Amino acid sequence: MKTVTLKIDDSVNEKFIQLLEHFTSSEIKILEQSEYVSDDEYLRSINGMVQSLHEAKNEPPENGVTLDKLEW
Repeated sequence: MKTVTLKIDDSVNEKFIQLLEHFTSSEIKILEQSEYVSDDEYLRSINGMVQSLHEAKNEPPENGVTLDKLEW
């Protein structure tokens, strides 16, 4: 099964939801519905995120990790 995140314009949202209702719950499930927020707004909404980013920005470069040391 796949999960897809969509940004749907308000003008077609109702029609889109009606389309999805034609499928059975075993074929498609609406996991979450919310208003769109930009990545910036989302990150700012996380408690302590802005402060954490400010602190990381002020950290000396020698405390960083080079790309070859990261485990992807």
